[in-house]
Amino acid sequence: MPQPGGVASGFNHVEVNEQDYKTRLYVCHGKHVVHVKEVPFARSSLNHDDIFILDTKSKIFQFSGSNSSIQERAKALEVVQYIKDTFHEGKCEIASVEDGRMMSDAEAGEFWGFFGGFAPLPRRAPAEGNEKQEETAFKLLCFDQGKLEPVNCKSLAHELLETNKCYFLDYGAELYVWMGRITSLQERKGASEAAEKLLSDSSRTRTPMIKVIEGFETVAFKSKFKEWPQTPGLKMSSEDGRGQVAALLKRQGLNVKGLMKAAPAKEEPQSYIDCTGNLQVWRVNDKDKVPLSSSDQSKFYTGDCYIFQYTYPGDDKEECLVGTWFGKKSIEDDKVIAVSLASKMVESAKFQAVQARFYEGKEPIQFFVIFQSLQVFKGGISSGYKRFIAEIGIDDESYSEDGLALFRIQGSGPENMQTIQVEPVASSLNSSYCYILHDGNTVFTWAGNLTTALDQELMERLLDVIKIWKLVQSPAGNIFDITNHQSVSAKKKASQISLHSKL
Repeated sequence: MPQPGGVASGFNHVEVNEQDYKTRLYVCHGKHVVHVKEVPFARSSLNHDDIFILDTKSKIFQFSGSNSSIQERAKALEVVQYIKDTFHEGKCEIASVEDGRMMSDAEAGEFWGFFGGFAPLPRRAPAEGNEKQEETAFKLLCFDQGKLEPVNCKSLAHELLETNKCYFLDYGAELYVWMGRITSLQERKGASEAAEKLLSDSSRTRTPMIKVIEGFETVAFKSKFKEWPQTPGLKMSSEDGRGQVAALLKRQGLNVKGLMKAAPAKEEPQSYIDCTGNLQVWRVNDKDKVPLSSSDQSKFYTGDCYIFQYTYPGDDKEECLVGTWFGKKSIEDDKVIAVSLASKMVESAKFQAVQARFYEGKEPIQFFVIFQSLQVFKGGISSGYKRFIAEIGIDDESYSEDGLALFRIQGSGPENMQTIQVEPVASSLNSSYCYILHDGNTVFTWAGNLTTALDQELMERLLDVIKIWKLVQSPAGNIFDITNHQSVSAKKKASQISLHSKL
């Protein structure tokens, strides 16, 4: 992200902190490739088609235009996090404002206050020249029975991809290899060899090859298509929707008799991964991998990298998934070693295993279901991470059971639960989540006023999962339940967090 100014050197003198923090406005714009640039801080810069990021001294606002695309929103999240970490040292609030939200919303009112108050934005017709300029040439090739055949299409649609074939999506600067779910191992190997041969052409610049398995498509790959359904191949009738509502009400203890009409039992669609298989997890340490015990397999640190192998019964043989998980603060050396070790594991399995990479905060639902109860702690315990923070001189914030820690609870059920450690400050609290706070032998559970009975049930389950029960069972231990509208003096003593009913 280009910024005015420079770095102090013998040729350039830079004055630091001479002025107050300057409020800036950025725009995220683009149909396929999203570009970010700074625009004048004025109401005239805003529109309904893009995402805007307002960077103020104490808070970052993300304004999402009503006509903005999913790839623009995804890029904006990365930019907001970058601004927070780079220019605010990770110590500022983030607010999301949707286009059309009136002044009755506190965050929207604060956002529009920087522009002199709320006023409707004028709608403008899209310029034909800009649309043509954004269109990027692409080629869609079908790999079937060892031959590459071009697919004639003016725009990309999900219906063009058949689950029993492999496809190449060539954008010039990047080549995607999409493999259908029911393609054989030989077909996938053939597609990979054909892609490498295509990239080895001397007339072609160096292009990265990205392999994508059906059901595990990345956001970048989906953004190339005009539309991408959330559940491919499944059509839901009104009766199915009514059944889902009935199941939800029944789980909350309500009587749903008569809500649904009697219907023959339907066979549920099979999940992409059988979640009753065997899981092995290793943590990357120096140039080797350290196996984790069964009790620690779901405990990850944001400063470390992990490798896991998951085997489960398939239709006619045992399937195997070898994955790598990269924490947000993991070092580059550990990432390279993790990829190398995982590739060797796939090679030793005679390439019968599927290899995948997962990044913290961008994991698919299948990843969470495999681990079922995932805990992500701050800091890291690998030797490389410890050396890194010692070299740059920052404090070690790695989690300790005896120290102060705040956890956000999230998930959709007992088979999909996550415990994420966050900063123990009031700005980390959100009314849509439940939290667990512990300091020494004192434990607090905090439930936001927008949480459901299921959220609070998960919080009770995870009290034991993260081993806080050791603290609770201590003779001097205490546990407090705090609602969204209470402020407890003991909590201030434990964590310096003050609760306000407006959260």
